[in-house]
Amino acid sequence: MAESSDTYPGLGKVLVIIPTYNEAENIDLITRRLRAAVPAVHILVTDDNSPDGTGDIADELAADDDHIHVLHRKGKEGLSAAYIASFRWGLERDYDVLVEFDADGSHQPEQLHRLLDALVAGADMVKGSRWVKGGSVINWPMSREILSRGGSFYTRLMLGIPVKDITGGLNAMRAELMRSIIDQIEAKGFGIQRDLTWHAYRGGFRVVEVPIDFKERERGNSKLGRDVFVEALKQTTVMGLNHRLGQLKSLLGKDKQLNR
Repeated sequence: MAESSDTYPGLGKVLVIIPTYNEAENIDLITRRLRAAVPAVHILVTDDNSPDGTGDIADELAADDDHIHVLHRKGKEGLSAAYIASFRWGLERDYDVLVEFDADGSHQPEQLHRLLDALVAGADMVKGSRWVKGGSVINWPMSREILSRGGSFYTRLMLGIPVKDITGGLNAMRAELMRSIIDQIEAKGFGIQRDLTWHAYRGGFRVVEVPIDFKERERGNSKLGRDVFVEALKQTTVMGLNHRLGQLKSLLGKDKQLNR
C-alpha cells in the first residue's frame, strides 16, 4: 500500500516537537522550513506561555496548516517538562516517531531526513551529532566548542555510553522506545538529552549517530547559561558515581561467588 502524505516511507507518522519560550522571531521560519524539507512530518509547538506571543503565532500557523499543532502550557517549567508533556501528547495520538527539534534554527530542517533514514535502516534512537565525522558547529567561539566537547566527553566517561554527542538536542526516537523509558526520565532542564540517551542505551535499544551541522542562533536569546551547565554537571556526576558504584558491587558479588 502506498504511503500517504501523512507518513514517512518506512516509518509511519512522524511528530517533530519544538519547545518554545519567547521564539516569536523564529517559529514561523522554522516551521516553514520543516514543512518544505520533509512535508510528511507533523509539528507540535509546545509553548510555555511565552510573553512575546509565540503561542499566538503558533496558533495562527496551526489554523492554516493541519500538520501543525500547538500545546499550550501554563508557564516556563523547563525543557525536560516540556518534552515529557509533548512525548505523552504524541504517544496518545499514536505517532510512530518522535523528534526533538530546536526552534532557533540551530538544527537544520534540511538534514532531518538523515535521522529518519537511519531509523528506517534499523535504529531505535538517532542522535544528530556535532562530534562525529562530517558533523560541525557554525559560528561558535572556540571556548563554547571546548565546553560542549568536554561536557560530552565527561558524560561518556562517567556513564560508559559509547556516544560522542550525548548532550545533543536533535534526536529521533521510535514510539516503542519512548513508551519503554518515559517514566524513567527524571532530569530537569537540558539534562533530558543525557537521560534519553542513557535509558535508551541501558534498555538495549540501538542508538546511532549521524552527522549534522549545528548553527548558532541568529535571532532571539539563548536559554543556555552557566547555571544550566553547572546543574547538568552535578546531575551527571551523581548518575556516574551511582553507576560506577553499582558496577563495583556487581563485580565484588561475582568475586564472592567464585571464591566459594
